[in-house]
This record gives sequence, C-alpha cells and structure tokens, in this order.
Amino acid sequence: MFSKILIANRGEVAVRVIRACKEMGIETVAVCSEADTDALHVEMADESYCIGGPLAKDSYLNIDAIITLAKEVGVKAIHPGYGMLSENPEFAKACENNGIVLIGPGAEVMEKMGEKERAREIAISSSVPVAPGSDILTDINDAENSAEKIGYPIILKARAGGGGKGIRVVREKNELSGAFSQVKKEAYNSFGDDGIFMEKYLENVKHVEVQILADRSGKVIVLGDRDCSVQRKNQKLIEECPAPVLSDETRIKMYEAAVRLASSVGYVTVGTIEFLVKNDDFYFMEMNTRLQVEHSVTEMVCGIDIVEWQIRTAAGIDIPFDQKDISNSRHAIECRICAEDSKNFRPSTGRVELLHIPGGVDVRFDSALYQNCEVTPFYDSMLGKLVVCSDTRDGAIRKMKCALSEFVLVGVENNREMHMRFMEDSKFLIGNYDTSICQKVLQAWN
Repeated sequence: MFSKILIANRGEVAVRVIRACKEMGIETVAVCSEADTDALHVEMADESYCIGGPLAKDSYLNIDAIITLAKEVGVKAIHPGYGMLSENPEFAKACENNGIVLIGPGAEVMEKMGEKERAREIAISSSVPVAPGSDILTDINDAENSAEKIGYPIILKARAGGGGKGIRVVREKNELSGAFSQVKKEAYNSFGDDGIFMEKYLENVKHVEVQILADRSGKVIVLGDRDCSVQRKNQKLIEECPAPVLSDETRIKMYEAAVRLASSVGYVTVGTIEFLVKNDDFYFMEMNTRLQVEHSVTEMVCGIDIVEWQIRTAAGIDIPFDQKDISNSRHAIECRICAEDSKNFRPSTGRVELLHIPGGVDVRFDSALYQNCEVTPFYDSMLGKLVVCSDTRDGAIRKMKCALSEFVLVGVENNREMHMRFMEDSKFLIGNYDTSICQKVLQAWN
C-alpha cells in the first residue's frame, strides 16, 4: 500500500480523497493555486504546496510542476480526482515515466476509452449495443453524406474531452455546416483535438451509467447504476441510485455489457460506463476512466467506499468481495449545489457569510465550503453535493426535501431553490423522466 499520496486536484474531490487517505493511514500532499492558498483541502492535507497562478492551466493542469513536486516530496502515487488531469493520457504517461502510480486505469486504457470513436469500436467488438454512427469526419462533405445515411436528427461529438463540451445536436441539413465548424473549433479550443464524429441523436431517452470496480487479477464488480437524466446543457444536476423504472432484465443486460467492456480493455480501478436507455433498449455512450462526481450516491446504497477501493486496486490489492455481496436494496439521491443564480444560471462568486449544512441519518454533504471562505471565478461552479439515502425512493425524495429546506448558504447565489422544484415535479416523483425533464421544469418555473 502507498505510504504517501499527492492529490492533483482541488475543492470537494481533494477533500474527499484526503479523508479516505486519513482513514487508511496514508499521508497526503495537497497542491494549490495562488487563488486556493486558504482552501480546505490545503488545511486538511499533511503537506501542501502552491504550484502556480489562479488559472488552472498555470497550476492544476501544470503536469511538469506536479510531477516535479511529487518527486521532491517522495510520493509513490498521485490521485487525480475528477476533471483536471484525471483522464489525460499524457499525465498518465508522465507518471509512468517517473515511477509514480497514477490512481486510475493507466495511459493505454485512457487513450483507448478517451477517444470516443475508438471506444465505440471497442464497444462493438465487445457486443455492447451502440447507436448508428460514423467514423471521424474528414470534412463537411463527409459529414453531409454520413448524416444522410444515419438520418436526422444527429449529434456531433468531439472524440476527446467531456463535460458537455464539443457536442451539438443537428436536426436539419441546413444546420449542419455551421454546427460542424462550431464543434471542431470548440473541440480544438477545449481539448487540443478537433476530431469529431456523429451519431444518431436519440431523443426522450434516459441517461443511465454503471459504476464498476476492477482489480489487476481481472475481477470486475458492478457497484450499481445511476440515473443522470436531469441535465442542463449536458451538465448533470441530479443523480439517483438505482435508476428508477429500469426493468430487472434491462439492468442485468446493462451490467453484463459493462463488465464485458471493462474486461476487454483490462480495466483496473474505478470506472463508469454511460448508456442511453429507451424503453428496454440501451446504447453505449462513453466510458469515464476516472472517479465520477456522482460516486457518492452509489456509495450510500452499496456501502462500499469507492475512493478507498480505487486506491487499493491501484496498489495491486485484489477485491475480496463478490457481485452477490453488493446490495442495491436502498435508494439515494444527489443534488449538485452550484454557485449560480437558480433562474438565469449566471455564475456567482463571493464570500460565504453564513453556512448551515443539513444533518440527520443518511444525509451527507460533500464539499470544501466553510464559513468565510471565498468562492472565486476561476474554477467549476459546483460547491458541493447534497446526498441522502432511504429504504425507498419516496423516502429519499422526502429526505432530500427536508435537507434542501435546511441548507443555508448566504453570500453566494446557489441553485438550492431549483432543486426544490425538481423534488416537487410530478414527472420526477413518478420516476419515468428522461433527459428532456430539465427544460420542461425550468420553462414551467419561469
């Protein structure tokens, strides 16, 4: 087992990893930018170092600075968290070249599954269903020909990256040329790679993902599934585990497909396979080769510390439990609390003047907030994740409503009120909602 780990990230996920390390008796090293010198993860770590300016590219994305520091302080492993460098094959290679374990699946697997069209090919070879699609598009003529074969509407996707960037839905031929140029430009600006492809755009579908854990001996365990259909501009807002109104037959087939895909690439540690679900049919969308933001909601149901076992499997420890030991008999819901106006979604910054965190049985708030901390404009708007768990879905919804009503944050605008709207929406309450629910709820609200 590692004796010291460097956390190459910030905010909530850095705090989450530090807590897991403390419980495992592992020393921690935090890195920070000049804007984060007073951040909670800096105070919690055993050691902390400022590695650059406020912008992520000057600090948290500075591979050379992170590797140099890791060697100087004598760490043998780096946890990348999520976002930042967590799915960057070049960072994974830099770690490997310097004898440092990156707590993840490794550069080769990241490259295979990080390029969406390559991941799609692997899924097909593993008998995992995929939506009709194209190879990498060479030019607009290639795009037009592919769209005619697939049939509108289609969705253009950057082969690299994520986070809702490099994606555009095209419903008619006259929209294709402008969208093609926009997606290529956004893909290059965001990921340094302008390669894009297209798929048939599936409407009124559920976005369901399967959480897996795998070890070096080839054992793959499914820890559960999550419904992530509540999204705004491809960014998730609410997740629940397990996905409601998913038939047992579909769930079993989806789990089997996820295991086949992970096994086919020799996957190790924690990963997530994302699917689009229409009735009883499901289609592979992508694989996230890292810890997910929403891992917390699965932990509440299965009772497994996902971060701890991510670290253990990266260290070569075999998984001691079997699939039959994983329970999904309870229900959990997670609401992402973001620094933004609930109605117009404008980002918010400022000092936290008052903070009250909800409590009670099976209520959890994963965050790096504290009273008087400063929320800056340099990073992602997510302030924390409010998670609740109950024996039933109805019970989880009631518990979330109570927790949201108790949550108080003064000084920074946040989306608490928006989440309350969802907890009272009839479609959400039934559970039979899809990715269109966010637009409908927000339109009714405004």
